[in-house]
Amino acid sequence: MNTLAKAAKVGLGENMTYRVYDKNGNAKRLWQNNSLGNLLMRLARTYVKEPIAKVVDRNGTVISSYVKSGLLNKIAAYGVQIPFITGYSTYQLRGANLVTNAGLAGLASRTNGAGSEAAFTYIAIGTGTTAAAAGNTTLETEITTGGGERASATASRTTTTVTNDTARHVLTFNFTSTFAVTEAGVLNAASTGTLLNRQVFTAVNVANGDSLQVTIDVDFS
Repeated sequence: MNTLAKAAKVGLGENMTYRVYDKNGNAKRLWQNNSLGNLLMRLARTYVKEPIAKVVDRNGTVISSYVKSGLLNKIAAYGVQIPFITGYSTYQLRGANLVTNAGLAGLASRTNGAGSEAAFTYIAIGTGTTAAAAGNTTLETEITTGGGERASATASRTTTTVTNDTARHVLTFNFTSTFAVTEAGVLNAASTGTLLNRQVFTAVNVANGDSLQVTIDVDFS
């Protein structure tokens, strides 16, 4: 009699969550694309490679960013926002991340100690809009200033299907500059390191005094 084993699935489902608050702690509305909205945004991004303008200092460091003017840039940044047709307004933006090839190797290393991977406890955010791919080893354009710097997240376990089957990372960024945030991921070092996963999403605008709470789950069920 044949026995079929259920294969483990890593990083599937809606497991990245973003919430933005102003300086007074009030939640700000975000746009959640549905499948049609995401399709239209991805199509726009194949033609508009850089809808996000980056302000750099004399050293070439990105110190601020914003969505460029023009209809195509706005569609590439936000998608086509038609309520109930392409998405909806919400206080909580959610989406599925992509676990990278390097991330899968790192998880295998952490499981049996055969490699030297450190724990994946850092969250980074950025302004890149190129679609996430399995071969990614970094964010496209990581934010390193203005309160958006990579930092160590609060790590815990939570339950998705069975008890403690999900690794959770939570971090709140407190901004001193203005950014249009479009990507995020988990890494295992304060700089460089191995990229566990990456997600590219609808532009989330943050200003000086705003905070962005990022929750990233990796599901093992």
